[in-house]
Amino acid sequence: MTGISEVAGSTYAIAVTVYRPFGETLGATRDALAAQGFGVLTEIDMQATLQAKLGVDIAPQVIIGACRPPLAHTALQVEPSIGLLLPCNVVVRQVDGDRTRVETIDPSIMVSVIGNPDLQAVATEARTRLTAALNSLHPFPPRC
Repeated sequence: MTGISEVAGSTYAIAVTVYRPFGETLGATRDALAAQGFGVLTEIDMQATLQAKLGVDIAPQVIIGACRPPLAHTALQVEPSIGLLLPCNVVVRQVDGDRTRVETIDPSIMVSVIGNPDLQAVATEARTRLTAALNSLHPFPPRC
């Protein structure tokens, strides 16, 4: 059984809820992305940023900017301005103490936004690899 689900009402994301604490899931997400050939270019700690800039508290949430260089290179050759939609954003956010949500932009969006069907192969491979990374996070609690 897969743990991947479309975000309710969304046509732009793929997501999984993982039954693990936030910190553990964040590390596992980095590892899962690396296993699929993605490097982490950026990380934005939304909790720390909003606390520092606005003095507000939110649940832990990190935006990971992930890139698989061969895919990025191919996409740039097809569409030089595709950098506007790169890298692939992956959000890891605490739902509660026992659950963490991991969401990523569906790379197929770049084909629909840009309107260039030559990007389809890149988007399909990126979606396959991102879905595999999220599925590897073992979304369901272990059975006793």
